[in-house]
Amino acid sequence: MKLSRPISVFLLAVGVWNVVTFLDFARRLVADTGRPTGFYVAHTTLIVVNIAIGVALIVIGYRGWRAARG
Repeated sequence: MKLSRPISVFLLAVGVWNVVTFLDFARRLVADTGRPTGFYVAHTTLIVVNIAIGVALIVIGYRGWRAARG
């Protein structure tokens, strides 16, 4: 399957957005104190999964962009 260049750029943008926003969320979670352990476990799981999805989108978008170049 070959991705078009606009779709590849879109995937790159969404991947970068995911990584940036969830890294900021992780930074704020670490700075917060006094929350129950379940809160940390649930939100850490969300952060890890969304960063993994973001990295996967970046890789797919980059490969699609490179393939669309020619």
